[in-house]
Amino acid sequence: MERSAHIDTFARDHLPPESEWPEFLLEGNPDVVYPARLNCVVELVDAHVARGDGDRIALRWRDEGGEKRSMSYRELAELTNRIAHVLTEDMKLEPGNRVLLRGPNNVMMAASWLAVVKAGMVVVPTMPLLRAVELKPIIEKARISAVLCDKRLSEELEHCFEASHPAYCADLKQALYFHDDGPDSLDSIAKGKPAEFTPCDTAIDDVCLIAFTSGTTGKPKGCMHFHRDVLAMCDTFSKHVLRMTPDEVVCGTPPLAFTFGLGGLLCFPLRVAGSTVLCEKLTPDMLLATVQDFGVTMTFTAPTFYRQMAERVSKYDLSSLKKTVSAGEALPDATRQLWKQASGIEMIDGIGGTEMIHVFVASAPEDVRRGAIGTVVPGYVAQVVDDNLQPVPNGTVGRLVVKGPTGCRYLDDERQRVFVQQGWNLPGDTFMQDDDGYFFYQARNDDMIISAGYNIAGPEVEDALLAHEAVAECGVIGVPDDERGNIVKAYVVLKPGFNADDAMVKQLQDHAKAQIAPYKYPRAIEFVASLPRTETGKLQRFVLRQK
Repeated sequence: MERSAHIDTFARDHLPPESEWPEFLLEGNPDVVYPARLNCVVELVDAHVARGDGDRIALRWRDEGGEKRSMSYRELAELTNRIAHVLTEDMKLEPGNRVLLRGPNNVMMAASWLAVVKAGMVVVPTMPLLRAVELKPIIEKARISAVLCDKRLSEELEHCFEASHPAYCADLKQALYFHDDGPDSLDSIAKGKPAEFTPCDTAIDDVCLIAFTSGTTGKPKGCMHFHRDVLAMCDTFSKHVLRMTPDEVVCGTPPLAFTFGLGGLLCFPLRVAGSTVLCEKLTPDMLLATVQDFGVTMTFTAPTFYRQMAERVSKYDLSSLKKTVSAGEALPDATRQLWKQASGIEMIDGIGGTEMIHVFVASAPEDVRRGAIGTVVPGYVAQVVDDNLQPVPNGTVGRLVVKGPTGCRYLDDERQRVFVQQGWNLPGDTFMQDDDGYFFYQARNDDMIISAGYNIAGPEVEDALLAHEAVAECGVIGVPDDERGNIVKAYVVLKPGFNADDAMVKQLQDHAKAQIAPYKYPRAIEFVASLPRTETGKLQRFVLRQK
């Protein structure tokens, strides 16, 4: 490994042993040849200014009055520099320190992400909807001492500073809030800082991002990515499948805390000096209006949104829109065809993962094959294998394995040996491959529920429901749904004296929303007398699925 720029060596010290890493396909691929010293944010922002493209528009948005606003690459570079000064001077942070980010998709969230990485620190972005008890294991796992947070999300974060609260985090020392005009806000302090900043001289293999994902237990897994990985996702999927150009204007729904959103809505357009429209909240109509009003050329969202937008496209001028990208959950062929009939655009589908940082199987519009996600993205290789990791004949269903220039490195987690075996990454998906190399998705092969693009761990929802006084037992699974792909369904055994009625359904749903992120709540609840269990008492979710 290259000499690290990190003074705080926690991230490198807690990488898995190199013997447990996947094989990285870096040699002989000109797309991913980078210098040994590299700060990815310099390449995404400052390099365009240095090349004379500083006046090009980087970020677009609507202000609170609904007016369209924009920021050039030069202005974005200066804003990130000012925030980097705040991090190093006011917060006294050092290269290698982890910084938690909380915010919706807005300018300060994007600029803060870039500033943390430019200053040589490790960014840990989190979903805006997470509750304090969900932030706690992330903060403790990554030993986070500092937070940059949107002021509107302060309530849950403040619980992590309260010694008497169950979410208290002893390592957490300081927070600065943005989207706030107070004198002590990040916005106000940054205004007084110099517009120049010397980026940290990071190594290509310094960790810059820890992206957390939840496994089937709900126990968070931190996926550690290097500076080179951020560029590699741009120089593989985006370069060869999306084929972004400097004239690109992108927009979409995934949060920047998801690597789907981080790539599609920030890094991919910045890599080519394109621009992105950042929207804090989007409905299908609002996304279509954004396409119309900003001249958006490419959208990123989940199949659920495309299905809902298909019914509304005739109300909007979508003449600027050339490409639409679906990921985050399986794309039903019916949704693909519905969208194509409505818009005339062939969907770009893709499967990726937080462990791989982004998409590794996809197809450009002209290469789409009905029912298939696509072929392997240039730079990656993939196979369908049996339980012994031996390739199965084409047309046979098996487990997907993949390797490429990016791959899984969990933060201090025994599950590394599950996800990576014999040099391969095992994303946990069941696939079939045809004779032409097209991959056909079958199912997840664990207990993860993917609903409207969100990963939801069934046991986590069970834990929330079990905290209600009326619940004796419960089992949570995903059930198919035309709109969302899957929805969360809970089978609940009530304690004596409680009524199994509609009022109880709503009470349990409201309770779940208050305990965990609201998108995880059970949209369907069925009351049952008992749950199927093994002799040792283990819940048999597969029996619930068979119902």
